[in-house]
Amino acid sequence: MNRTAFPAAYALLRASADLADHWVQTHHQACRKAEPGPAGHRALAGHVATYVATQAAALTAGNRLLGLGLSGRGMAAALAVSGATHYLIDRRWPVKRLAEATGKSEFYELGGPLGGAYRLDQAAHHTAEAIAAILAARI
Repeated sequence: MNRTAFPAAYALLRASADLADHWVQTHHQACRKAEPGPAGHRALAGHVATYVATQAAALTAGNRLLGLGLSGRGMAAALAVSGATHYLIDRRWPVKRLAEATGKSEFYELGGPLGGAYRLDQAAHHTAEAIAAILAARI
């Protein structure tokens, strides 16, 4: 196994996630993705589709340009984990419930929607991307 595969895969997934969340995601998706019902799920599905496509492009290009030796199966597994966890985390209620269960409610509420809630959301995404990078490098 290429010893640089994990850190490179993580860097590619993390950078492309930031790009997808902050540049590719539409305002409509960002505002509606956590709403209950079909409209919220449609907005989130559209966001996750472009999120995974952005990560797939970065991972594929990085694999070729850097000679990482990632397999198609490993990259597919990584993208499946990243997409599925992104969908769950971006519904927002799972992060809020986890914050409540772990005594982080005050931090979650700190600074409005781009304060504690956003930081805990991002921490969950980073963790999921690390797991996805392990899969990309090991499968």
